[in-house]
Amino acid sequence: MRGWWQELAGLVLPVECAGCGEARTMVCGACGQVFGGARAGAVRPRPQPAGLPEVRAAVPYEGVVRAVLLAHKERGALPLAGVLGRALAGAVRAGAGGARAPDGGVVLVPVPSARRQVRARGHDPARRIALAASAELRRGGMPARVAPVLRQRRAVADQAGLGARQRRANLAGALEVRPGGAGAAPAGGGGLVLVDDLITTGATLAEAARAVRAAGLAVAGAAVVAAPADAFADGGREGSKNRLEQINRE
Repeated sequence: MRGWWQELAGLVLPVECAGCGEARTMVCGACGQVFGGARAGAVRPRPQPAGLPEVRAAVPYEGVVRAVLLAHKERGALPLAGVLGRALAGAVRAGAGGARAPDGGVVLVPVPSARRQVRARGHDPARRIALAASAELRRGGMPARVAPVLRQRRAVADQAGLGARQRRANLAGALEVRPGGAGAAPAGGGGLVLVDDLITTGATLAEAARAVRAAGLAVAGAAVVAAPADAFADGGREGSKNRLEQINRE
């Protein structure tokens, strides 16, 4: 019910742009362009955790991007899932070659949030963004679906303030494939695409990949909305930053 009321409030009450504060718009045109996803590129945390699949991100986690992600995740601005989903779809397209299902589509597996976080926020941000991304992919001609393959098998501590090694220890063995989850895998040897809103140290995606592989499933790669700017390969990072700087000047 909380999520339903948040979504309704976002549609009928006066709002301002989550990125720049422009009045009476959830995301203004300039800020929306930041999330286009056209320059999505490969990212690699340093140090890279063992078992991390190849990851694509749409945009650097800074400025407008950080503000919009936090508004969606922590402040319940649920309609922002649309613009974030379009960005995630761009990252999926950038690395989807190995994730083809028999129908030519992709299977997106969101990283599950802790149950206490879902209760506190009133929604699961990664799942909501994944659903928006799958709809965007289908509109673009690529069949896509979301499969809730993973679940938490034990509680974990809040990741805020933890370093890379502490996050790996905190998450080790925390995820597992749901009963029947193996049936979500594409036939023909294809794999699943792990998706999340953000990558920082890579510990969460590495644990998700470990859990999927432990169940005998293939991981084709991972895609996120945003990553730290210095995690991008030079070409993708510079292209995304140049576009962001251009929009900020306009």
